[in-house]
Amino acid sequence: MKDPARYHPILPTLVHDERARQDFVSTLRRHLTGRIVPGNAKVYAARVAPRLRRDLGREPADRHEVRHAMERDPYYQFWSAMQRRSQELLWESVLEPTERDSAAMQQRAKALRNAGRPGIATSAGSLTLDPALKVPRYHTAVDIHLQPGGYHTDFGPDDLSAGAIYDRGIQIYSAGSTGPLNDSMGRMMVQFYREQVPGAAPRCILDMGCAIGNSTLPWAAAFPAARVDAIDVAAPQLRYAHARARAMGAAVHFSQQNAERTNFPDASFDVVVSHIMLHETSRSALRNILAECRRLLRPGGWMLHLEIPRGKTVLEQFQMNWESYNNNETFGSFITDIDLTEQAIAAGFGAERTRAVDYALHRPQEQRLYSDYFLWRILIAQR
Repeated sequence: MKDPARYHPILPTLVHDERARQDFVSTLRRHLTGRIVPGNAKVYAARVAPRLRRDLGREPADRHEVRHAMERDPYYQFWSAMQRRSQELLWESVLEPTERDSAAMQQRAKALRNAGRPGIATSAGSLTLDPALKVPRYHTAVDIHLQPGGYHTDFGPDDLSAGAIYDRGIQIYSAGSTGPLNDSMGRMMVQFYREQVPGAAPRCILDMGCAIGNSTLPWAAAFPAARVDAIDVAAPQLRYAHARARAMGAAVHFSQQNAERTNFPDASFDVVVSHIMLHETSRSALRNILAECRRLLRPGGWMLHLEIPRGKTVLEQFQMNWESYNNNETFGSFITDIDLTEQAIAAGFGAERTRAVDYALHRPQEQRLYSDYFLWRILIAQR
């Protein structure tokens, strides 16, 4: 029987119990998001906010005051504990099949790298790793999203594990809302770019912080005549991304580089894009990355960075930062208070050609954390 959770041959195979376990975790997360999360807003309105106003003698000034009060509420404590445990269960459910299938997965990837497999479309592309690259501390200090070993750890020669774990992990994390190929963000950004630049035909595209290339491939599919480069600091993610792209017939040039300073020449690209990368960095890295984007863009080129919304009200900002304190999203809290437009202008982009907009990704109501969760934030600048 074909494994319904396996949409390309690089993903680890699943036996019945493994698939059932992953389905359970996905359903649990959907239940927590759709049924339990809305109760936090009700609890806040009914008992936390009145108590805060009484104690402070005013409305709460920021998300930090809301957090201090909400973390003492038993309903929120229950949800937070369950949410944390669901994240741990997520990784546990993908680790076992990845470890069991690791050797076979590497053989499948090797076959694709060398000559492809019968019946599977392959494409050239390339993979360039840099063993001397120093992975930045904002990646190594903690295991981002609690993924064991983080994105960058090699567990053996030519290891693909971090990529395989991430690929299936984000499918469960999103309860399927990213699509079967985890490419919804890439498809959305392609659509947004086409709306901004009707008839666009970019020659060279760069995806920064590409991870497994799930958001890169829609760009390669949308603009088959373009050269598509994709960079990341994590070697196992890139090995997996390259094999995954070949298995899916996409020609992408993956290289291990830090987006703060790449080895591409000045004015190399018509489009520089990222998909929820900026909040995984740091204050200094953010400044460097935006300056590097400007250096890399050709005159008239476009910079597009997709980011997670940080919320509008103090309650929404508090809720969106749950992951900052409980899921190793260490920079998420800081970027809440950063004006990305101002940062891009400070990096050299013209004020008249720089802005940040909200863009709707229509999700079912039960998959929204709060009222505007389906809105994404996109930083746009034209060279």
